[in-house]
Amino acid sequence: MMMAVIDTNVLLVANDRHPNVSPECVLECVDRLERIQKNGVVVIDDAWHILREYKNKIRPTPPKGVGDVFLKWLLQNRSNPQHVHQIHITETSQDAFAEFPGPALQATFDSHDRKFPAVANAHPSKPPVWQAADCKWLDWWRALHNAGITVEFLCGTDICRFYRAKFPDKALPALPAPP
Repeated sequence: MMMAVIDTNVLLVANDRHPNVSPECVLECVDRLERIQKNGVVVIDDAWHILREYKNKIRPTPPKGVGDVFLKWLLQNRSNPQHVHQIHITETSQDAFAEFPGPALQATFDSHDRKFPAVANAHPSKPPVWQAADCKWLDWWRALHNAGITVEFLCGTDICRFYRAKFPDKALPALPAPP
């Protein structure tokens, strides 16, 4: 069964609201969201850290794009454990979590993204985090992997292109092997 913690940019890309992503990236995000709704489990936190971010960036009413439809479905199914697992995470300070895999990594991690690995780490199955277009995750995936958290880059070609543009003086990190 498919299970994942889903970064907000996957919903934005599925809505075709992320600049410069390829049509293939949009289609991949659309496909993943539609598949997990039909035959999977979305993992979120029980304090609405993830849902609040989704709601700030996505509009489920009236739903216009696939990401909007996904958020509406998630809100309607959040109490249904066949589709949604709500996991408790402990916020120790703003955007810092006891369940984050490693204090040293948490200190270097984008504060708004910390909730995703914390939720994945707190879940007994350690589901992957789906990432579409945030290229900073290329610098973090190995440390997360070493801590038992998998990052699935849904749009590898795009994320590498974004990384090269954002960090032209840094070597491009390798992508993880596909699952």
